[in-house]
Amino acid sequence: MKKSIYIFSIILLFCLPFVLLAQKDKPNFIIIFTDDQGYNDLGCFGSPNIKTPNIDQMAKEGIKFTSFYAQPVCGPSRVALLTGSYPIRIGEPNNRKAFHTQLHTKELTIAELLKTKNYQTACIGKWHVGEEKGQMPNEQGFDYFFGTPRFNGFTKEIEDASFRCKLLRNKDTIQTINNVAEMGQLTKIYTKEATNFIKQNKENPFFLYLAHNMPHVPLGASESFRGKSKAGFYGDVIEELDWSVGEILKTLVEEGLDENTLVIFTSDNGPWIEDKIGNHSGSAFPLKGNKMQTWEGGIRVPAIMQWKGKIKECIVTDEIATTMDFFATFSELSGAKIPTNLTIDGKSFTDIILENKKSQHDYFYYYAYTHLQAVRDNEWKLVLPRPEKPKYMGWWARKIDAVDTIKLYNLKEDKEEQYNLANKYPEKVKELLAVIEKGRIELGDNNKIGNGARFFENKQKNKRIIKYNKLSAQKK
Repeated sequence: MKKSIYIFSIILLFCLPFVLLAQKDKPNFIIIFTDDQGYNDLGCFGSPNIKTPNIDQMAKEGIKFTSFYAQPVCGPSRVALLTGSYPIRIGEPNNRKAFHTQLHTKELTIAELLKTKNYQTACIGKWHVGEEKGQMPNEQGFDYFFGTPRFNGFTKEIEDASFRCKLLRNKDTIQTINNVAEMGQLTKIYTKEATNFIKQNKENPFFLYLAHNMPHVPLGASESFRGKSKAGFYGDVIEELDWSVGEILKTLVEEGLDENTLVIFTSDNGPWIEDKIGNHSGSAFPLKGNKMQTWEGGIRVPAIMQWKGKIKECIVTDEIATTMDFFATFSELSGAKIPTNLTIDGKSFTDIILENKKSQHDYFYYYAYTHLQAVRDNEWKLVLPRPEKPKYMGWWARKIDAVDTIKLYNLKEDKEEQYNLANKYPEKVKELLAVIEKGRIELGDNNKIGNGARFFENKQKNKRIIKYNKLSAQKK
């Protein structure tokens, strides 16, 4: 018996260094995800007044995506990132389809996927994909959570509404944010939590999902940045976020992790532009539209990636990539296997960032809530006719404008979506209408449940269809 234990110990001592080496060879992943930041709200994306030297340096030392897509609004955008799937595909509790998508406990998250390869995982910042039992980060694959379960609020000033955002450490509330001074501390607090997590896990492969609350209203910036930007309060907020990125990158260098860490900076959707929040929003220039819309300004976001020694410097690509692609990309790079029975919509962009190759996306669907409104195929975007402010879309409807006829745009030449080429290229219209129909069949639409939509509960699946039909009948 003693001899067996001795032999086992010798084998363990011999193998352990190789196990640890294999663990350290797995790349670390950091996603820095801002909230309601527009396409134009960075120096390297053309902002004339907002100064972002750290993010601009990331672009110089890595790759900048000019056709990178999220979803039109907060909840759907976050669930797409976490599951690698269009929000209309994923299962939700009670088979419902919420405006801010709710993450079902049986959905596989990117954190759960990486846990199969012994990654340490943290979600720091805004969650906003459900607060019910089993939905919070610690129950969805994250070892550590520090942040807010929902958004900052929905008004320009905190005092304009009764809603107050809560700050949690794992499951415990540590603070309720009641004023702009307290809101202004969030970016600094998150940055400290993030750098501590990096330092504490430098010997392990890790995944850090740093989902900043900013620049969603009510805005907040610390005294170090308040009043400093030429772009006003909104500029102060972005410039503090840029400082935060700099702190993350500096920590990676200090800990010797920069050559083994893929760092991604992007936003969850376009800027929130409405009269009620005034100048507390950003810019999607030169793109058309904003948050909650499927014009390019609502769903195309700035994206920059850096991986020292792996991604070549000063690369700019117009290849299509999306937040849904993180799931497949991290799977490929970490060796974590996606279950064979799980259908996802994301594609790995490893070949884009490491070899400057073409995107694996044949097309990208533009959904507003459950409504399929457009599709992109390389340079072409087909936009379907739609009514203004459809009732079935609830509060989302206020941002939906009417489209009276089919529109076809060449986004390479016309990213502002000004010139309708549908009459000039009828065969392309016909081709993309077939692609739209394929999406309806697989994913669904406002009056159709897709064949590939996931349901985990033995309950009625078509409540939202019934609701839609009733509203349609009322209008007739």
